[in-house]
Order: sequence, then C-alpha cells, then structure tokens
Amino acid sequence: MSLINTQIKPFQATAYHAGKFIDVSDESLKGKWSVLMFYPADFTFVCPTELEDLADFQPEFAKLGVEVYGVSTDTHFAHKAWHDTSDAIKKVNYPLIGDPTGKLSRNFEVMIEEEGLALRGTFVINPEGFIKVMEVHDNGIGRDASELLRKVKAAKYVAEHPGQVCPAKWTEGAATLTPSLDLVGKI
Repeated sequence: MSLINTQIKPFQATAYHAGKFIDVSDESLKGKWSVLMFYPADFTFVCPTELEDLADFQPEFAKLGVEVYGVSTDTHFAHKAWHDTSDAIKKVNYPLIGDPTGKLSRNFEVMIEEEGLALRGTFVINPEGFIKVMEVHDNGIGRDASELLRKVKAAKYVAEHPGQVCPAKWTEGAATLTPSLDLVGKI
C-alpha cells in the first residue's frame, strides 16, 4: 500500500538544531508544509552531499513556509558531533532528527531491518499531516534539492488550486491543466 494521502503516524523524537537539542513530534509538523528527508547514517559519503545541497536550498523552502527535517537512525548526539566536525554539515540549519529505535523510519516504511539504517526516503507532508509526495530509492543514489523544491511547489499549487494539475516538468508560473473530458486524447 502506498503512503500517499495517508496521515503520518504519531511520533516523538529528539533533534539537533541550532546548537540545541529540541523535541519534534507529529504535532510539530501540523499547520505547515514539511519535508522529512531520511538518509542512512551520519559520517558517511553520499549523505553529507545531500544534506549540504538541501541546506543550500533551505532558504527557498523557508520562503514557501516549508519546514525541512533530516532523519537518520543515528542519535541526536551523533548529529551534534557530525555537525561539529563536518564542513558540509555545518551548513545545515534545519533540524536533524535522531531515530535510534527506528520507529520513525518504520512509520515511513524506509527501514532496512537487517542493517538498522533508513533508505533514502523523501516525504512532503501537508499542513493537515498527510503525505503528498514521496520518493524512496537505493542508498547509492543521491537526491537533488532543486527537484524536491519543484515538487513542493507543485504540491502546494495543487492544494491551493483545486481542479488544477501540474504536468511533467511544471515550474512555478507555467501553465497547468484542468482535467476534463475535452482534454481526453488531445494531450
């Protein structure tokens, strides 16, 4: 079963953010658009490139009112240590959630049980707590924050414009479609 259009399950976790440990829960996500980006582990190879890329785009997400969170099965203490030692991770200004029990990774169906690590899973959650976009793939393939930003803009547009849909490669300001019988077979 797909997680698209399902409500996120309750959770409570601790994150490292802006030099502090903070509590994060499903309630923290409600009332605003959110992105949860799961990654396998701190102190690895592809992960810091993704988190740094997302940090570079974080101001664009913030302008849209979207909160970004990184999540791995490491502890919040490991997140702090990584932040303190990695030039790439020092750029991260969004919370890094610790999921050492794997509950959050299991809730989003990205846990690799035999490894105790999460797959690379990205989830866009609307203000009501429903998953509107999800992408899960092999851990050897890094993600692109600019494409994630495009998907978030499309999800927000569709939510704000009922009856409209965004075609392939849609970008902000481009034409959308209004599904109707008149369009069948004409695209």
